[in-house]
Formats: sequence, structure tokens, C-alpha cells
Amino acid sequence: MIRSMLCATDLGCYSPYVMQHALALARSFSAELYVVHAVEPMGQFAESLLESYLDEHTLSHMRGRALNTVMANIEQRVLENFQDELGEKEDLALIRAVRVRQGDPADVILEQAQRLSVDLLIVGSHSQGAGSEIPLGRTAVRVLQLSPVPVYMVPLAQYLGRRKS
Repeated sequence: MIRSMLCATDLGCYSPYVMQHALALARSFSAELYVVHAVEPMGQFAESLLESYLDEHTLSHMRGRALNTVMANIEQRVLENFQDELGEKEDLALIRAVRVRQGDPADVILEQAQRLSVDLLIVGSHSQGAGSEIPLGRTAVRVLQLSPVPVYMVPLAQYLGRRKS
């Protein structure tokens, strides 16, 4: 029985397509739908650059409160984008929560799936940068390999082909 689901989004141009699948499944199963977006941590170059221009106190503050503020702002933007894209109040009501977390996307998705005890994961087969020549994106592969719950993968290769026409 599917009572709760987690839809992973990269907020790319194919996200609405994946979200439509998630909403259809949530309606079909009368399930709670959670949405997660992973923000990858800064790389070493960016971190070094900040360290060279900011004092330790400012840098520490930025890593703490400022990061939480940024994450909350991203969550709010995601919700606003869903409101604009979906429009239907019934669809929005299916979304129980939107979570934005920092970390490797596959790790974030799997950690949130465990924390929320969801029954199904929903992911797209590619990220926004991948073309149809790549069978599966890195995150999709890792989630498929490591997920303890079933994964519903939306094949974006077909969608990519249609958009090029």
C-alpha cells in the first residue's frame, strides 16, 4: 500500500513533467506527497575564494544562519513555482511539504525517504543538463541502486525527444 511518496526535483525545465506524474500517483493512491530538492555544497574553489575575501566571523555567520535563510527562501520559491505551474488548489493540497536540503542529491533523496518513511520515490531519469544520449543520470542510478523502497522513474528521454521536434 502506498500512503506516502517523495518526489525529487532538480527544479530544471523537466521538473513539471516529473511533478505531473507524482501528482497523478498521489491522487490515485490518496497518498501524501513530499517534495525534496538538494542543493549541492560549495566546491573547494568557491570555499577558498570566500575564505580569501571574508573574515572568519563573517564566514562562520554565512555558513550558519545565512545558509538556513537561503534554504528557506528556496523552499518558498519552490512552493510559489508550484502554485504558478499547477494552479489547481486540489493538486497543491496533495503536497504535504517541500524540503530543501544541502548535500549530494542522491544522499539527500535517500536520507529524506528514510526520515519520512515514504513508500515510494519518484525521480526523473536525467538532470536538466543531461541529453537523451545518456540512458540515466548519476543521481537516478544511485537512487535506483540504493533505495530501500520502490522507485518510480519518469523516463525523460522520450520527453527530450519530443521537445526537440
